[in-house]
Amino acid sequence: MTNPNDRSTPRAVRMAQPLAREVVEEIAKQYGVCIRPVPLRRQDILTGQTEVIDVPCGATLESKCPPCAKRNRQLRRAQCREGWHLDHEPVNLPDNADEYQRHLVELRADVQAWRDETEKAGGDTTDLDAAIVELNEEINAAGMRGNVLGRTSGKRSRSTKRRQDAPDLPKRQMTKTTLGRTFTGSDGKVYRPSMFVTLTLPSYGRVGEGAPLNPDAYDYGRAARDALHFSKLIDRFVQNLRRVAGYDVQYFASVEPQKRLAPHLHMAIRGTLPRAELRQIIAATYHQVWWPSTDTVRFEGDRLPVREDGAGYLDPATGEVLPTWEQALDALDADEDAEPLHVLRFGDQMDVKGVLAGTPDADQLIGYLSKYLTKSLGDALGTDDPRRKAHAERLLEALRFEPCAPTCPNWLRYGVQPKGAKAGMAPGRCKGKAHKPDHLGYAGRRVLVSRKWSNKTLTEHKQDRRTWVLEALGVEDEPVDPHRYLWRPVKPGDSDLAPIGVRLLRSVHERQRWRNHMNQLQALGDGQDLSATEGRAA
Repeated sequence: MTNPNDRSTPRAVRMAQPLAREVVEEIAKQYGVCIRPVPLRRQDILTGQTEVIDVPCGATLESKCPPCAKRNRQLRRAQCREGWHLDHEPVNLPDNADEYQRHLVELRADVQAWRDETEKAGGDTTDLDAAIVELNEEINAAGMRGNVLGRTSGKRSRSTKRRQDAPDLPKRQMTKTTLGRTFTGSDGKVYRPSMFVTLTLPSYGRVGEGAPLNPDAYDYGRAARDALHFSKLIDRFVQNLRRVAGYDVQYFASVEPQKRLAPHLHMAIRGTLPRAELRQIIAATYHQVWWPSTDTVRFEGDRLPVREDGAGYLDPATGEVLPTWEQALDALDADEDAEPLHVLRFGDQMDVKGVLAGTPDADQLIGYLSKYLTKSLGDALGTDDPRRKAHAERLLEALRFEPCAPTCPNWLRYGVQPKGAKAGMAPGRCKGKAHKPDHLGYAGRRVLVSRKWSNKTLTEHKQDRRTWVLEALGVEDEPVDPHRYLWRPVKPGDSDLAPIGVRLLRSVHERQRWRNHMNQLQALGDGQDLSATEGRAA
């Protein structure tokens, strides 16, 4: 074996030898160890003891760390599998309030009454307002969700009358169930089929190999707006689906880009509907975006609105204060002839498959649902195909000045102050998720799971898998009080922080010990595929 430190060895030979640091990373990947851990200092508030702990970087589905991305994908697959063909109703009933929780709410009622009396008498309510804030926080800390007041702001709504160009939908009486219909075969066996549905957006122009055949004729403006509001169209589809089905339909869905860069939807649905009804639902589903008009560009280039303290953004030429977001919506509501800024619909292409539990088709489709979850929507930006790269760049340019939300700075371009306008805003400089190249206009969640899908949160699914692994390893999983520890970030160069190589080696050794234990259990004939769960404990 040639010594790489021997300078007499030819450079070509030395450069061909693998780097030890890269070998450590490759082995870490094989054992499911996060290669980009986030160091945090944990302090025990009872004992005062502190220690540095590596937390996996894979907090998001789009983690660039391969082991964390794989772990996230496996977790989502387990979540999808557990809920798709559920044969019993999930229990989502909240617990009854305990004595302490009831006491806090009663105290909150007293403080509210004192505040109302003080305000009515013209007194100072500052101290009582502070007490109310503290009580609200204590109510949540005691294990109660939400706000005791419920919704405190009015909800703006427009006419719910359906568009004339959209077909009507039948409506069935709702039943209190999340389970679909069952069918009994000639042999007496009961089947509970479900569906796998794929929905796409309409065409914006002819494409070939993921790029427009005629880029100048391609409707980039419509493509950009459809991508920005695609998540709202999905919400409308679910509403219509439940209305027609007549029960609380549950779903697990993922959003990914087509080759032409338009988002489309894959959805696993519990239960089944006739295909004709499903086609009718898709054809009747639309979403209207009731926002101020963007037909006229009022400010661009060097002529942009200026901000004045206490007044907001002004027209630099006339000094006129631009209408606020609420004022612009009020004007829109007052206009009886107003039209929505944009109307979204699904395209004609759709795919519907019937699926039975435990079949190869079900496993294959679950894998398909999770296949693209760890990939970026904007992967096409790094392609070597110049046509596809140019297509992505033109789509990003169409998105640049398109408002993505009421708070988007791009509204200044059209003479409207964004909601919650702040200093330093300028059109074309929105920091929102939709305007980032990696998202190609889609700012919604990549994974959409209904609340009664598996009767568990993603954290609970993760805990189930962690508990299984620890039990297999013979390690007791002790419950930890979440309020017992304080967590703080560790800065690079901290004396307590070991080099990343040392931390990876420690983690690899720990995983080696786990794997050896798993292999021993398998050798004893446990009969379970333990290797599939390696590296899934947090």
